[in-house]
Amino acid sequence: MGDSVDVGDRERRIDELVARYPVLEQCRGEIEQAAEMMIRCFVRGGMILTCGNGGSAADAGHIVGELMKDFKRARPLSSELVAKLRSAGGEEAEELAGSLQQALPAIDLTTQVPLMTAFANDRSAAAVFAQQVVAYRNPANLLFALSTSGRSRNVVSAAFVAHVLGLASIGMTGRSGGELSRWCDLIIPVPADET
Repeated sequence: MGDSVDVGDRERRIDELVARYPVLEQCRGEIEQAAEMMIRCFVRGGMILTCGNGGSAADAGHIVGELMKDFKRARPLSSELVAKLRSAGGEEAEELAGSLQQALPAIDLTTQVPLMTAFANDRSAAAVFAQQVVAYRNPANLLFALSTSGRSRNVVSAAFVAHVLGLASIGMTGRSGGELSRWCDLIIPVPADET
């Protein structure tokens, strides 16, 4: 994984992002740091945990979707895994080997509906994401918390628990950073007050 990270390619992609959305020039340094943190997480064998509410929940799911399949470039399976699949069984395995891709491990904490509704009912709605951070507390993991205001109680609680457990965390917020900035290792303060 670490050998496949092309610094020049990463910089070009950030240049393209800022060219499309010039307002992001103000937080370019934070975007670069977030990329480094995420790469470090994957190199260490960790997984990205995402959370948010409303539109931020949709963004959390979208991020996971892009990490778990190819996005801008193909991510073919390793030749070792392809060989294992082929040797294990017939035409179906051959077709499956051709369809699968390497994934960057990630989970969207907003999609665990049975757990979230049970936990909110029995314990605390403010702790539905924090409970999952406790469950996925591998020190190599990283929390990516999204909140436009930076004040969403359940997102802030998840960042607080990640901080206490020693998990790296990135918060993406609007201009102010809100309370989330108190607990995240890095805040990407998008210079806007609305989504």
